[in-house]
Amino acid sequence: MKIVIIGATGATGKALVSQALNEDKISEVTALVVRNKLSRHPKLTQIIVDFLDPKSYSKYLEEVDIAFSCMGTTLKAAGSKEAQWIVDHDYQLNFAKIAKQNKVPQFVLLSAMNANPQAKSFYGKMKGQLEEAIKQIEFDRLAIIKPSLLIRPSSDRTLENIGVHAIQCLNKLGFLRQYRPLHVDTVAKA
Repeated sequence: MKIVIIGATGATGKALVSQALNEDKISEVTALVVRNKLSRHPKLTQIIVDFLDPKSYSKYLEEVDIAFSCMGTTLKAAGSKEAQWIVDHDYQLNFAKIAKQNKVPQFVLLSAMNANPQAKSFYGKMKGQLEEAIKQIEFDRLAIIKPSLLIRPSSDRTLENIGVHAIQCLNKLGFLRQYRPLHVDTVAKA
């Protein structure tokens, strides 16, 4: 089985790549990246691409069994809502369209628990609109993973780390179980 991943250098993407490389059923893992950040492995190919030009990476989605989109950024890292929209919505939607054009039968999208096209929050609305747009593409099989807060190894996201700790404390008391934080390894395994 051959897979292609975008967002492979993020926390969940790295966990997915690691698990895929250890899976006997997977013969090839291609990571479309902005810069090489992953460790070398005989089954892994890293391709530096320009996500603004989807046609430039189309050939890497030929004869692929599953396409995974784990891409995402923060508003702080992006610098503006417009820039975050390009990464978190446009790049992923373009990737999905190219995958469909290349007859990739299965698509997996990492989204967010609060994704809703009518959400009041920018992030939830953006993720919800992305989900709806990808559903319209009509893959043979589509999986949308919607985790709550993520537990990321070595995370420098202070507010997220505080939120994870607070929710875990509340979970121990029996509250907010639907918001139980998940480790990126668990999400990748799903």
